[in-house]
Amino acid sequence: MKMMKKLLWLPLVIFLTGPLVAAERDTTEYLQPTAAHLKESRIIVQILDYFHYRETDLDDSLSSVIFNNFIKTLDGNKNYFLESDLKSFEKYRYELDNKLKEGDLVPAFYIFNIYKKRVESRLEYAMAHVNDEFDYSRKESFTFDREKEAYADSESDLDELWRKTIKNQALGLKLSGSEHEKIVDVLTKRYERFRGNVAKYNSNDVFEMFMNSVTESFDPHTNYFTPLNAEDFQMQSSKSLEGIGATLQQENDFTKITELRPGGPAFLSGEIKPEDRVAGVGQGADGEMVDVVGWRSDEVAGQIRGPKGTLVRLQLLPAGATPGSELKEVILVRDKIKLDEARAKSQVVQYSEGGTDYNLGVITVPDFYLDPEGYDKGGEDYTSTTNDVRRLVKELEAQNVDGIMLDLRNNGGGALVEAISLSGLFLPGGTVVQVKDSRAQIQKYDDDNKGMTYEGPMNVMINRFSASASEIFAGAIQDYKRGVIVGEQTYGKGTVQNVRGLEEFLREKSEDKLGLLKFTMAKFYRVTGSSTQHKGVTPDIEYPSVYSADEFGESSKPSALPWDKIASADFKPMDYVDRNMLSILQKQHNKRLKEDKTLIDLQYDIEQLRENRKRTVVSLNYDVRKKEQEDFEKKRAARELNATVKVGDSLDDASATAGRSLEDMKDAYLKESIKLLADQIQAKKKRG
Repeated sequence: MKMMKKLLWLPLVIFLTGPLVAAERDTTEYLQPTAAHLKESRIIVQILDYFHYRETDLDDSLSSVIFNNFIKTLDGNKNYFLESDLKSFEKYRYELDNKLKEGDLVPAFYIFNIYKKRVESRLEYAMAHVNDEFDYSRKESFTFDREKEAYADSESDLDELWRKTIKNQALGLKLSGSEHEKIVDVLTKRYERFRGNVAKYNSNDVFEMFMNSVTESFDPHTNYFTPLNAEDFQMQSSKSLEGIGATLQQENDFTKITELRPGGPAFLSGEIKPEDRVAGVGQGADGEMVDVVGWRSDEVAGQIRGPKGTLVRLQLLPAGATPGSELKEVILVRDKIKLDEARAKSQVVQYSEGGTDYNLGVITVPDFYLDPEGYDKGGEDYTSTTNDVRRLVKELEAQNVDGIMLDLRNNGGGALVEAISLSGLFLPGGTVVQVKDSRAQIQKYDDDNKGMTYEGPMNVMINRFSASASEIFAGAIQDYKRGVIVGEQTYGKGTVQNVRGLEEFLREKSEDKLGLLKFTMAKFYRVTGSSTQHKGVTPDIEYPSVYSADEFGESSKPSALPWDKIASADFKPMDYVDRNMLSILQKQHNKRLKEDKTLIDLQYDIEQLRENRKRTVVSLNYDVRKKEQEDFEKKRAARELNATVKVGDSLDDASATAGRSLEDMKDAYLKESIKLLADQIQAKKKRG
């Protein structure tokens, strides 16, 4: 029996009520864990031990991972802690597992209180130097990404780091046209707000940060939510929240957009992407743009949310752009998630090549959705991805399309049953996906619909933000050789999560309101037996991508479950796709990459963004930074990007009228995928 299971019989540990002792004695009020936190921590470690897919003991090895996670959560960019702080914390590296088993949260709160003290010290320095007249003619640089740097040895080293931090922020504002007084005003408000945020930290915040350091040591999709944040999570899950339809997360001084809800204003705008960072929020058409750098993510969310129909303006630092880069402004009208807008849509595109005219259908699938009440009642007349796509396919066939493309870009998944049933529209029957649970039991999920709704040529377009259910569908189409997969390698999320309230695991009703735990309980496998974990789905025809696997996706998460393989399901591949066809398509694609100006420009943009993402240092010289900015603008203007497409442009309006010309479309990758579908049809005809 594991040591963790013995926790069920451990006596309750009572915390001392005296103040926590920090490295130096002072009058600062230190945060302490509560009795409710003790109760929750004991439940969480038991759930992880009994129900999490990863069978691992809470031992010294995992303790070290938790330790690193917590330090990174607090000061991942190494702006606050001293090297001496880290040395003083080392005594806990291999003790956190034992402390958790004993119900002892004191080490976590001790570390946080030192962190809080260091942050307050840095903000005092910033406020004292915010009015400094910086010399922008000096040839010096600033390392903004300090993940691989060492911690500062002394307070004077931190002072120098923060001198450059303040100068870099001031330079960024100066480059955007702000005068000294405006710069001082913006930075003063920023640091005052930051200081206020630090003062607002409570014991629940500390407990949530630490417990997520614990849960994420098991895998990145296992998370704890405090009672307050649990309510927010449930509202977002139900899609009932009014706002812009985006999930936010803290990342150092910025609030990062991690997910866009299909049907929400942010998604529908096409101008906001995952990994964009919010730098400012303005209310209404002409309200002051409030600088939110350094704000807590919940406060930023509070600024963004608002009544339906009201206007909000966002200043965004684009994904991959270095701090101090040019910001983009996006104007949105707050609204509830529009379920109709999140549903699948179709359009017909006309294309001519080599003397042949093609009538091609495009179905955009932003989500794998399902009306659970309608599904439970039985019958076929309920809202679901499968029902909508079935209807759209019939409509497209009535318009005599030569082939159909399914666009699954940015589709983060949804209902498993929909991934299976949607696959069934294009497959003759058989296993679609395999699922292995924590007991190593494997269940095969079959398409019960014998026969195909659509038997014609098809391809499926995916990108790095296609995940989970999207990967199941694309993987099945690829494995059965039913259609050609085009685009970018998918996210690589091959795990299944369950969400449970901690109260459910108590023998008696608790007087304290407890939070939620989302934990991984199973893994997906393709019919070939290969896991979608890490590898996801690799396209048959792969497009250049801004994101590499180690930068964004499952493989970028250190605690992600490993890729593995189980026995293949009994399935029979079809003959719609073969090596010769793929060879022909690859040659055509390679040719267009070299000759099509839109694709050439797009590849250049991608390369520039990838280079920018590698940068960890920026110049603090005004002339150097100004020239970099001007050079970028000149190159962009020279290529007439406004007339082509920017990296990550939104899907073209899926409500466009039928019979649209391919040349009218601005989405370069969508155009290329349609051309590849035409190439596929031609290759099929030649094969006979």
